[in-house]
Amino acid sequence: MAALQLDIKGLLKKNTISFVGDYFWHYTLISIFVKSVFFIGIIYSESREKIDLIRAVRLIWSFPIYLSFITAILSFAFLFRSRLKMIFSMAVNILVTFIILVDIWNYRAFEAFISIHSKDNLVNIGNLGDSILSMVRFADAIFVADILLIPLFAKIIRKKINLADNSRRSILAFVLLFVLSTAFISYSHYNVDIKRKYKGKFLFTVCWTPRTTMLNLSPIGYHIFDIYVYWRDCQPVKLSTAEVESIEKWFRDKQEVLPDNKYKGIFEGKNLIFIETESLENCVVNQKINGQEITPALNKLLGNSIYFPNFYEQTLGGTSSDAMLLGNTSVYPIRRGTTFFRYPNNTYNSLPSLLEARGYSTLAIEPDRGSYWNWMNALTSFGFDQCMDSSYFYLDEKIGLGLSDGSFLRQIGPVVLKQKQPFYLFLVTQTTHTPYDLPGKYRELTIDEKINNTKLGGYLQSLHYTDKHIGVFLANLDKNGILDDTVVVIYGDHGGVHKFYPNEIPDAQLQEKWWLENNYKVPFVIYSKGMKGEIVKTIGSQIDILPTVAYLMGVDEKEYIYTALGRNLLKTNKSFAVLSNKNYIGKAGSESEKNEAVRGVDISDIIIKSNYFKVYRK
Repeated sequence: MAALQLDIKGLLKKNTISFVGDYFWHYTLISIFVKSVFFIGIIYSESREKIDLIRAVRLIWSFPIYLSFITAILSFAFLFRSRLKMIFSMAVNILVTFIILVDIWNYRAFEAFISIHSKDNLVNIGNLGDSILSMVRFADAIFVADILLIPLFAKIIRKKINLADNSRRSILAFVLLFVLSTAFISYSHYNVDIKRKYKGKFLFTVCWTPRTTMLNLSPIGYHIFDIYVYWRDCQPVKLSTAEVESIEKWFRDKQEVLPDNKYKGIFEGKNLIFIETESLENCVVNQKINGQEITPALNKLLGNSIYFPNFYEQTLGGTSSDAMLLGNTSVYPIRRGTTFFRYPNNTYNSLPSLLEARGYSTLAIEPDRGSYWNWMNALTSFGFDQCMDSSYFYLDEKIGLGLSDGSFLRQIGPVVLKQKQPFYLFLVTQTTHTPYDLPGKYRELTIDEKINNTKLGGYLQSLHYTDKHIGVFLANLDKNGILDDTVVVIYGDHGGVHKFYPNEIPDAQLQEKWWLENNYKVPFVIYSKGMKGEIVKTIGSQIDILPTVAYLMGVDEKEYIYTALGRNLLKTNKSFAVLSNKNYIGKAGSESEKNEAVRGVDISDIIIKSNYFKVYRK
C-alpha cells in the first residue's frame, strides 16, 4: 500500500500522468463541451435557428454535469495506447457531433430529440430525405468546424504528443477520471433527485420533459439516460389490481351525464369516408391570397358541414401515424418512440371495429408502402378488413414522397364504387408533406415571387393543389350517387409550415395576420350533402374524433365511453384540449379537473404498454 502511495506521489510530482499532457484529449474534451453549450443555445433560442449564447451561459450551473459526462466517456481513451487513443477520442467527437446534429434537426421538426426508440424509424429515411435536408441550417456548420481543424491541430502539436504511453499511468488516468466524474454525477443525482436539496430542479426526470432533461444532462448525459429509459420501457408491463382500478376510475370520473341531443345517430347507416390530410392547418381555411381562395373546395364543403375551428393536433414522434391512432382509437400516442413501431399489434376498441359490428365493410388506403411508419400492420390491428398501400396503384405521377394526391384520389374513385355498403373508408394524403417543393407546373395560385419561393409559398401552393383534387374526388363520387348516402370527415394530421419552418414565414410589409398564427390548430370538418352547415366553437382535439363521429353514426355510447380517452364534442359542457406536450388549452372547472385531463396522457401510455384493452378490459 505504501509503495502504491509513493508511486502515485511520484507520478504526480513528475507530472507524468498521461492525461495532464495529452493535448489532443483536451482538445476533444473542450470541443465537445463547447458544442454542447452551443447546442443548448440553439434549442433554447426562440427561432431554433441561431445560437443564443446568452441564454446558454445563464445555464452555467449545469456545466459541471456536462463536463462530468464528457470526461466519463473520454476516460476510456486511456485504455488504449499511442495513436489508438487519438482515434478513440476522434471517434467519440464525431459520434457526439452526429448525434447533436440529428437532435437539432429532429428538434426543429418535432420539438423532440432522437431516441433508441427511434431506431425503427430508419425505414422511413428513404422517403424523408428531402424533409431532413430542409431542417439543415448554415449555423449547423459550427458543430463540425473543430473536426475539420483536427489535421491542422495535430500538425501543430505533433511534436508534443507522447505516443509511448506507460500502461500503468494510462490505467491510473482512466480510473481517476472515470471514478471522479461518475462520483460527481451520482452525488448530484442524490442531492437533486433523491434528497431534493434543490426544490424545483431535477436531473433525471421521470416525467421525461425532453428539453429540460437535455438542459440538465447535456447531449451525452441525455442519451445515456435514454439508454436506461429504453431498457426500462422494454420490460413487460403487468398491471396490479390497484392500477387497473385506477384506470377504470379515471374513465368513470371523466364521464358527463348529459341528455342526448339532436346529433345522436343523425348519420346512422350512412357510408363514412375519413380524409386525413397531410399538414393541413386551420389557419388557411376560408383565407385568400391575392384574392384567391387557398382551399376553395374545403371552404365550399363548410356550407354543409359541422366545422370545429378550435381543434388541436396531438401528434408526437409518429406524426401522421399518430394522427391515425388518435382518430381511429381515441388513444394518445406513446410518449417515447413511435406507437406503430413499438406496439403495432395492440388491441383497441377502434372506430372500424365499432362500425364493423354494425355491418360496415372497412378499408384503409395510403399511397405509400405499408412499411412506412409501419402503418399497414397497425391499421390491420385496428380491425380494418383490408389495407391498400402503394403496391395497389399505378405510379404514373410522382410528387414529393411518391404518388401524387391527384393520381391517388383519381385511382381511388373506382375502388369506392366497388365497396360493399355501408362502408368505412380511411384515406391519407401525402403531397402536402414537407419540404413543400411542389413543381411549378402544379402551382396554380398567382403569388408574389417573394412569397412563392419561400416555404410558406410552397405550402400554400401544395394545399391548393391537394384541396383541388379532394374537390374533384368528391365531385366524382357525387356524380355516381355515393355522396347522397355518405358522410365525409376531413381533418389535418398535424401542423404544416408553422410546425416545421416557423422562421421561414415572410414578415415585414408582406405579412398577413392569419399566416403568422402558430397555434397547433388543424381543421375538423364533418360533411354531409344537404345538411345545414354550422360552426361548433367548443375546444377539442384529435383524441375527440372517435366519440364525436361514433355518436353521429348511431353507435351506442356504452360501446366506447370506457375505452375512448376523448369526449363527444357535440355532447359536452367542457371546452379544452391537452396538447402532446401536456399543455392544457381552455378553461377547467377546477385545478383537479385540469390535472385529471392531463393525466389522461399518462393513462394512455399505460394502456398501450400493457395492451390494456386486450389483457385487462372486461
